[in-house]
Amino acid sequence: MFTHVDLKYKPRQVQQTSDPYLSLMSKEEVTKARNFHRTFPQYQETPLRSLKQMASYLGLGTVAVKDESFRYGLNSFKALGGAYAMGRFLADEVGRDISELSYSVLTDEHFLKTLAPCTFFSATDGNHGRGVAWTARMLHQRCVILMPKGTAKSRFDNIRALGAEVTIEDLNYDECVRKAARLAEETPHSVIVQDTSWPGYFDIPSWIMQGYGVMADEAAEQLGTRPTHVFVQAGVGCMAGAVTGYFSALYPDNPPKIIVVEPHAADCMYRSNEKGDGSRVIVEGDMDSCMAGLACGEPCEIGWDLFRNHATGFISGEDRMTLRGMRMLAGCFRDDPHITSGESGAATFGALATIMMEDCYSDIRRELGLGPDSTVLCFSTEGDTDPVHYKQVVWEGLD
Repeated sequence: MFTHVDLKYKPRQVQQTSDPYLSLMSKEEVTKARNFHRTFPQYQETPLRSLKQMASYLGLGTVAVKDESFRYGLNSFKALGGAYAMGRFLADEVGRDISELSYSVLTDEHFLKTLAPCTFFSATDGNHGRGVAWTARMLHQRCVILMPKGTAKSRFDNIRALGAEVTIEDLNYDECVRKAARLAEETPHSVIVQDTSWPGYFDIPSWIMQGYGVMADEAAEQLGTRPTHVFVQAGVGCMAGAVTGYFSALYPDNPPKIIVVEPHAADCMYRSNEKGDGSRVIVEGDMDSCMAGLACGEPCEIGWDLFRNHATGFISGEDRMTLRGMRMLAGCFRDDPHITSGESGAATFGALATIMMEDCYSDIRRELGLGPDSTVLCFSTEGDTDPVHYKQVVWEGLD
């Protein structure tokens, strides 16, 4: 008998805008980002896992999960955004187009002598900062990372091992972002690389989103057909906005239904949609959730605008939603691939499985048209980035 999972769904009800950001996520722009990543010797497409038996069990036609635990050996997708934004920033610093600056050029001794050493600041709950730190090391630049209170030691250690200067602050995630921005302003030849946007801070988050679009572009090619539904998790909404924009631009005449998934404790997109007037709702406080990568309370302006125009609906779920997803992906049916998906990574599949398995959510199934003809794409955005907690959940049944 499955334990009930508390989950709320709201269709998009917020007023739309002139949709100024959709062009950022065009196939052309995302291909430019993907071509940049292809120059890195470590670049490989991450696998798209087809869960055929699971789809049959859930009453769906196809369930495909993009497994980002293999990305760059970093156990999450995040380096896609930070690396591209850092490359674009360095290109601007020397007045060249990113298409001219491959990994080999950026790391060439002559190029480095023409460039004043840069410091990249960032705030992170783990995955984004790890990607920024990895890229800074690869490109021979300095990196400073701020992490919020409650950060798992394994996530701190992973970033420090990459050579970054890293601290755990007595602040929540959004407060760390603001402090990192201040430090970057006070430090010569520095910039904050953050996957959210605010007034006056647009270019870097837009480049990060285009980098995240590489993940969606790979998945679209691997799937080989238009998905009917895309489930994507949101923290600040930068990655989810990128996925939303990419598929909406790729299929302008018949886009898939896009469902944005968040934890109850930090469901700023869900609440903003529920408010209905187009303004962003900011969730404050500790935002206590095991979904650390999604525990962000201030919506990215660009992502929120893309949701306002293209998201089908919003899900807010308790932690049990993602714990269910972690266990089901780890212990799939015999002939299905087993997926190591962390607390933030399993949120989308956990939401999908909950909707399909619990009778109390039959109205959501009907509203979204989920059934035997559905082709559902989910994103598992991280592996076991907190190995201790992952084992406690999957091996020991921790709730």
